[in-house]
Amino acid sequence: MILLYRIILKIRSLYQDLVKQAAIKIAIHQGMKVGDNLYVQGIPNFGSECFLIEMGDHVTIAEGVSFINHGGDGRVTKRIEKYKDGRTFGRIKIGNNTFIGKGTVLLPGVSIGDNCIVGSMSVVSSSVPDNSVYAGAPAKFICTIEQYGDKLLANSTIYPLELEKDRAKLEEYIKKNLPHTYKPVRK
Repeated sequence: MILLYRIILKIRSLYQDLVKQAAIKIAIHQGMKVGDNLYVQGIPNFGSECFLIEMGDHVTIAEGVSFINHGGDGRVTKRIEKYKDGRTFGRIKIGNNTFIGKGTVLLPGVSIGDNCIVGSMSVVSSSVPDNSVYAGAPAKFICTIEQYGDKLLANSTIYPLELEKDRAKLEEYIKKNLPHTYKPVRK
């Protein structure tokens, strides 16, 4: 039974990777600009006007990120005479060395700077400056990238770095050695 489960998971993974690569290639063919070393988890949703998207080098897009580059709300307002000519389109730009967290929604007209992190499940409705961490709905400033990096180093999980070459050994080490400590309750 476990073997069958593993086979099913492998087939699912291969299928998702094939769809992901096809979606990226189609978006690029339709005009999306992408720098070097784009990493996308899961199947991306680049929206219907992917030619309005530009990404720099070393960008990571986590699973479930949505690029919304036009307003579908025009389907309602265009049926009202006074607003029939109203339309919304906007470019979305992501700078170099930037991470967009899982489930984030990027709205029309936003720019995310270089060296940025956007937290999971965020709604980015205004632009994000270079070297910053934003999160929330709507996304708000959390800290600078330097403050985040200092916090990351202070709370880093220590393990032999050579284990990163062998994921199974790394996982076994972490399973055995990661302490059972949890964050305190916020008041």
